[in-house]
Amino acid sequence: MSAFQADSQQLILALSKGRIFEDTLPLLEAAGITVTENPETSRKLILPTNDPNVRVLIVRATDVPTYVQHGAADFGVAGKDVLLEHGGEGLYQPIDLHIAECRMSVAVRNGFDYETAVRQGARLRVATKFVETARAHFAKKGVHVDLIKLYGSMELAPLVGLSDAIVDVVSTGGTLRANDLKEVEAIMDISSRLIVNQAALKMKRERLQPIIEAFERASKK
Repeated sequence: MSAFQADSQQLILALSKGRIFEDTLPLLEAAGITVTENPETSRKLILPTNDPNVRVLIVRATDVPTYVQHGAADFGVAGKDVLLEHGGEGLYQPIDLHIAECRMSVAVRNGFDYETAVRQGARLRVATKFVETARAHFAKKGVHVDLIKLYGSMELAPLVGLSDAIVDVVSTGGTLRANDLKEVEAIMDISSRLIVNQAALKMKRERLQPIIEAFERASKK
């Protein structure tokens, strides 16, 4: 067991690089915590803060719930899209932080008649990394789909004939347009949530609760 895990006073926060990290910084500052190194320039995967008892793990977005679930991190910030795929087991989700907001959508290449294909009961090939979300969405619509799991460059799949459609997270839609794709159906709005390990919430409540409350206040401003 590493030194920071062995210290019962240590709090470990799991974050992913990019938009979630940047959007979480003001929430941390509201709790009096400042991350003292930039994950984009530092090679460290465990970042220090101005509080010697709080450190930040930098992990892939899809791994954040797993680190928190298994206690390698006490709390973290993860998108609703990631949490739906994970299932949320072992996680307390106290707050929708209203950060990193976007939407989960179906997109197809320009020229593909999605509405007709769905109406006529065609079996669609859908590429996505959000397999559970896509499966539930199309099952609810009564549309038969063959799901193709990809981990990146989703927009390429319809362009090379791998799939008829994709299910992916969309923010501005600029990447879709740049790749001759169009958004045809919004599935759900997505934002990021604070997640807490259930055991840590019991064992470290005195340390965690002020941070949770600060996040909640800051997220409502």
